[in-house]
Amino acid sequence: MNIAQNIAAGLDRILTMEVVRVTERAAVAAARLRGRGDEKAADQVAVDAMRQELNRLAIKGTVVIGEGERDEAPMLYIGEEVGTGKGPAVDIALDPLEGTTICAKNLPNALAVIAIAEKGSLLFAPDVYMDKIAIGPGYAEGLIDIDASPAENLANLAGAKGVAVSDITACILDRPRHAKLIDAVRATGAAIRLIGDGDVAGVIHTTDPDETGIDIYLGTGGAPEGVLAAAALRCTGGQMQGRLILDTPEKQARAEKMGISDPKRVYRAQDMARGDVLFAATGVTDGNLLDGVKFGHTFITTHTIVLRSSSRTVREIKARHQDLDKF
Repeated sequence: MNIAQNIAAGLDRILTMEVVRVTERAAVAAARLRGRGDEKAADQVAVDAMRQELNRLAIKGTVVIGEGERDEAPMLYIGEEVGTGKGPAVDIALDPLEGTTICAKNLPNALAVIAIAEKGSLLFAPDVYMDKIAIGPGYAEGLIDIDASPAENLANLAGAKGVAVSDITACILDRPRHAKLIDAVRATGAAIRLIGDGDVAGVIHTTDPDETGIDIYLGTGGAPEGVLAAAALRCTGGQMQGRLILDTPEKQARAEKMGISDPKRVYRAQDMARGDVLFAATGVTDGNLLDGVKFGHTFITTHTIVLRSSSRTVREIKARHQDLDKF
């Protein structure tokens, strides 16, 4: 297959820029409610804005990772169809406001996030926990192993980087369930960056440790967020492994309903987000990787990264919007 055929077989290149508008709109809507202490209101305006913009795209889109199942979410629910219906059939994973608590408290690293892939390419994951481990690009495949101890994974990563384990920083969600993991990581001499929320951002930060100071992500978080993070890593060449935590009969039944037959399967990034993938994230609040939305008297500025797996292109877009009516 030549280059022209390969491009034609994947997603339309125009979508790379169109998808930026989707996360920009959601981020601006949510940013208007930063620090107001109302998580639900911030999430709802982000959902409304993202859905409105998605329905302008020339796609036949199906939400596979969204705000919840149909009876739980009025909009952007799993299975909802979006777009004009006149373009390519695609899967969509999204989180209009990743870090609702972060936004409500105006803390760092709240994002508006979306991933688009060819139809049938994104893991249809239930809303359960997922055990995760992730690193950025530039390492031999198989360097990390979800079944290895934290000490082994940290030693392998330090060796590959050519540094001491004490020079490694792990990102972990600050949750009581991670107490033993935190103790195990600290016992190695490695540093930890604890985050209150936003594990999509936590995983994405491993893609640029020189900028973010984060080398590896460890611990359990949401499975839908795992699929979004995997999409970003597919575009950058990073590595991720995840295993669904299906510890009740109800969760196992929900997973089976979504087509998951092996509850103990370890998913790699390329298993969760296959084929040609687009990923975009716009900062809502200031963070390590992206600036938050800024409101001027006559303009609004946004900061977005947009990634594509087929070309391994990473675009950073700082936009100054002077037509305020579009928001």
